[in-house]
Amino acid sequence: MRIMFVAGGTGGHINPAVAVANEIRRLDPASEILFVGTEGRMETQIVPKAGFNIKTVKMNGLSRKLSVSGIIENVKTVLLTLKASRTSKEIIKEFNPDVVVGFGGYVTGPVLNTAVKMGIKTAIHEQNAFPGVANKALAKKVDKVMLTSPQAEKHMTCKNPPVVTGLPVRREIVTADRDFARASLNIKNNEMLVLSMGGSLGADAINNAVVEMLDMLKNEENIRFLHATGKYGKWVQDKLNEKGIPFGDGTNIEIREYIDNMNICLPACDLVISRAGASSISEIQALSKPSILIPSPNVAENHQFHNAMTLAEHDGAVLIEEKDLSGNALAEKVLELKNDKQKLRDISVNAGKNAKTDALSEICRIITNL
Repeated sequence: MRIMFVAGGTGGHINPAVAVANEIRRLDPASEILFVGTEGRMETQIVPKAGFNIKTVKMNGLSRKLSVSGIIENVKTVLLTLKASRTSKEIIKEFNPDVVVGFGGYVTGPVLNTAVKMGIKTAIHEQNAFPGVANKALAKKVDKVMLTSPQAEKHMTCKNPPVVTGLPVRREIVTADRDFARASLNIKNNEMLVLSMGGSLGADAINNAVVEMLDMLKNEENIRFLHATGKYGKWVQDKLNEKGIPFGDGTNIEIREYIDNMNICLPACDLVISRAGASSISEIQALSKPSILIPSPNVAENHQFHNAMTLAEHDGAVLIEEKDLSGNALAEKVLELKNDKQKLRDISVNAGKNAKTDALSEICRIITNL
């Protein structure tokens, strides 16, 4: 098989595509795989590190500003799209793929549209409960639409019936052993571990609320906190010192910049405080973890709110919108769940009810069939 993966812009688009590419390479070592991404974006680092070749096109998204600068920006984007379509045609002709699969990002528009015009089999995967503009347009043209959430179908018109595959979750997370994970982090049986994070870059709103929460709960018995500040949240440790909140060795609070052993920390925890990106939601569901979800209000189509609602409306998560977020709100909810073990268990069970842990094999099957 010769398969072209198209993904760009964020880890939420790139990492699932890489996971599928790895699985296809495992199933069929003779397969030839090429990625197409956006010039200068993170995929140009992630994809080669994963062992795959990548070609790039120059592409931007449309501006939503109703201003002269926004109009000028959109004219430039239209011109870039025309050029990107020409570049895409050259890349497709050179690689000659059997199928082209889009996982999201601005780059999917010109590449998948070009592949459709050239008569090549095509598929897209939509990670979010509320689909992006590019995928909504492509759904009318491509041969197969794959969805993480069944709610997404309500917002799309598809050429062929879509398939709910779920989102690929890393094997090491799905197969993790909770007892081993807790022992690795020295978490006692009677201790509750709260894992909190706001993404790899960090979210000021979550970091501020967590600092306030830690100030309120620092003396609470039988509770441990592990918080990831993100790249731009290094000030959190200074803030904790300023408030006299002890953290580090010998305390119940651990602060990191990034969770680089999620296959240990997520299985070990009893409660997750997180944004509501598609990958985070899928991992929470796969492990049936109770969570407090704080959707980012700064994403296209407010898709994180819709992601969070897929769990919250079935009592599979607690939803706190950023406008209602505070340290007091977090502390109250954490204490409520700590003291109500039945409610914590109910949220856990509900979170796992719609988990799809076979997403990887299902997506590979669909691509192979195409």
